[in-house]
Amino acid sequence: MEPKERQRSMLDLARAHGQVSVAELADTLAVSVETVRRDLTSLEEHGLIRRSYGLAYPVETAAYESDLTRRQDEHAEEKLRIAGEAVRHLEDAETIFIDEGFTPQVLASQLPERRPLSVVTASLPIASMLAEREDITVYLLGGRVRGHTLGTVDHWVTDMLNGFVIDLAFIGANAISRQHGLTTPDPAVAEVKATAIRVSRRKIFLGVSQKFAVSSFCRFAEISDLDMIISDRRLSSGEAQKIAAMGPVVTRV
Repeated sequence: MEPKERQRSMLDLARAHGQVSVAELADTLAVSVETVRRDLTSLEEHGLIRRSYGLAYPVETAAYESDLTRRQDEHAEEKLRIAGEAVRHLEDAETIFIDEGFTPQVLASQLPERRPLSVVTASLPIASMLAEREDITVYLLGGRVRGHTLGTVDHWVTDMLNGFVIDLAFIGANAISRQHGLTTPDPAVAEVKATAIRVSRRKIFLGVSQKFAVSSFCRFAEISDLDMIISDRRLSSGEAQKIAAMGPVVTRV
C-alpha cells in the first residue's frame, strides 16, 4: 500500500470510529508502529487529525463533519462536567442563546428548575427538550435544517437573531486555536454562530480539549470575542494560560 493510500485508510478509520490508537492502526494495516506514527504526523500537518495520548482524532473539515450520534458517544464524561460548569455561570441572565451540538444539549438538560428563562436556539433537539418546561420560553430559529446536527441555518435564522439582544450565549465550535480563532466546517453554520456572538452581551465557549490547537474551514469569531472558555483538564495548563492572555477566563474541569 502506498503512503497516500495508507494515510487515507487511517483517516477513514478515525472518522468511522471517532478515534483510533497507534497500535490498532499498526495491527489493522499490517505495518510498523513507526510507519503509523510517520503517517499520522503527515495527516496532522495537513490539519486532518489531532493526536493525544497515543490516539488520533479526526478534525472536522469542509469535507467531513460528524453527526450527533457520534458526538454523543465521544468524551461523554468530559462534556457532562463542562456543561455542569457552564450552568454555574448563568448569573443574572434572563435570555440565553444555546448553540447546536451535543455539549449544548447536555447543558440544556442541566438548566436549573424553577428559574424563568427565555432560550433562543437553532437546535431542534434542544427546543424540543426545553419546550416541555413551564419555566422556560423557547424561541426556535427557523430555517433550513441540517441533517447532521438537526440545527437550522441560512438567512431566516440570522434575520431572526438580529432582532434580539441576548444576555448570554453558550457557543460551540468544531475547532479553536490561538492562530485561527473559532472555526466550523459549514459557512452557513459559521454565520449563525457569528450572529449569535454579535447580538449577545456575554459569550461562553464550551468544548472538549480535542478541539483546541486545530482549525476547520470557516472562522466565525476570535478568542478575544469570548468572555469565558470551559474545557476539560486535558487542555494543558500552559495552553490555557496562553489563551487566557488573549482575553477570556479559561476554566478546566
